[in-house]
Amino acid sequence: MSETTQVTWLTQEAFDRLKDELARLEGEGRAEVTERIATARDEGDLKENGGYHAAREEQAKQEARIRELKVKLRNVQVGVPLDDGVVEPGMVVTATVAGEELVFLLGSREIAGSADIDVFSPTSPLGAAINGCTVGDTVTYTTPTGAEITVVISGAKPFIG
Repeated sequence: MSETTQVTWLTQEAFDRLKDELARLEGEGRAEVTERIATARDEGDLKENGGYHAAREEQAKQEARIRELKVKLRNVQVGVPLDDGVVEPGMVVTATVAGEELVFLLGSREIAGSADIDVFSPTSPLGAAINGCTVGDTVTYTTPTGAEITVVISGAKPFIG
């Protein structure tokens, strides 16, 4: 499943935060960077104009973030997944991974916001192995280095934030 078609679960708080960031970047953020570029351009020779090149680099990073936010917000589900014990994005998972108990969010850093919790992407090797599993399931996956890791799912609850 590609990133553009994958549904992202976001809490209302996370959704509002990302929408606000997108509006700021598309509005005042673009205007500020455009003004810095114009000011630097007026200083003369663009080949040796560090201010101009820095402003252009900032503009490129900002436009990349705008595109990223638009993709994330295009396929978003606001709320929380069902509390049905199924591991899916938006769930806090408790699992024994290679003999060590871990508690983490399956999803993205945008869902977690400022919460102090580890986050694993659903497309990471661990995330892909457990996505769709239920409490009590045991799965094995292969790491990029070739190691076989056993995972036992002991909990899956919606992330509230």
